[in-house]
Amino acid sequence: MGKLKRFLLIGCITIVILASLLALIGAYWSQRLVDTPLQVGEQPVLFEVASGMHAKSVLQKLEQQGIWAHSSELSYFASRLWANPERLQAGVYQLQQAQTLAQFWQQLATGRQHQFTVTLVEGQTLSQWLDLLRSHDYLKTSDVSAEELVQAIASDSDHVSLEGLLAPDTYHFFAATSVLEILRKAYVTQQERLHSVWQNRASDLPYTEPYELLIMASIIEKETGLSGERDVVSSVFVNRLRTGMRLQSDPTTIYGIKDFDGNLTRAHLRESTPFNTYRIDGLPPTPIAMPSLASLRAAAHPATTEYFYFVADGTGGHVFSRTLEEHNRAVNRYQRGIN
Repeated sequence: MGKLKRFLLIGCITIVILASLLALIGAYWSQRLVDTPLQVGEQPVLFEVASGMHAKSVLQKLEQQGIWAHSSELSYFASRLWANPERLQAGVYQLQQAQTLAQFWQQLATGRQHQFTVTLVEGQTLSQWLDLLRSHDYLKTSDVSAEELVQAIASDSDHVSLEGLLAPDTYHFFAATSVLEILRKAYVTQQERLHSVWQNRASDLPYTEPYELLIMASIIEKETGLSGERDVVSSVFVNRLRTGMRLQSDPTTIYGIKDFDGNLTRAHLRESTPFNTYRIDGLPPTPIAMPSLASLRAAAHPATTEYFYFVADGTGGHVFSRTLEEHNRAVNRYQRGIN
């Protein structure tokens, strides 16, 4: 019996040693695998983890996309090394060149998702912005009417349109963010900008409320893209408002033309619309685009000039005139090529 006991003891010890050795080898090998760089080229790769995915399914998806080639070897170790399903946060993650599986798993564990950006450009319209946002692959869209959109974004406003009420800027977001959330941020930002500019505006401006300044800023935005001209363009329209002249702004007229084809005609200028400032007095009823902070400031602080007219000079700038006679000469020279 003594020999049998010794034999059994030696056998048990041997089994424990072998099991421990195998475990160490397995741990070493699995660690080698997770420390191997993922197969990502010079360009980063976006990888989406759906809600409810567990470690094994993530590894399989990596293999299916050609990013990782060892899911079969790791399937056993996954449940022990990292696979706590609650720690795998759903979302879109960015994989970089030379990044290892271990580093990627740390991203999942901490929820460090890829942050997307979208730039909403000044001078564009609400319609253009909505087209851009709704075409983004990682933004959630919702079908709402124009009236519902105003209520969803600017419930504290009594305006019928969001035109002009949203701030041009670059916005950051994670996958599955709602378009409405981006628009709400843009609305709050524009309200803050408008409030600040209105509080610090020049005295004796022909505006009775911030919304009128916003409308003017949108016109300035469409009339010139040169930073050095904005306050001068503003002065032309302020001078006209003060003296009762019509604004006669082509961009306002164009805004009121349905399906405008790019060719502004005399017939368009004679057409009666709420935005045709060749036919109406004062400002149009709403902004005609999304104005930048620079245009808001120009509307609030016009230059002091005697200009009542301006015409494009063909280089992106404008020639400003005090009288109609001067203006006609500038039109002949810069628009008709007549010296």
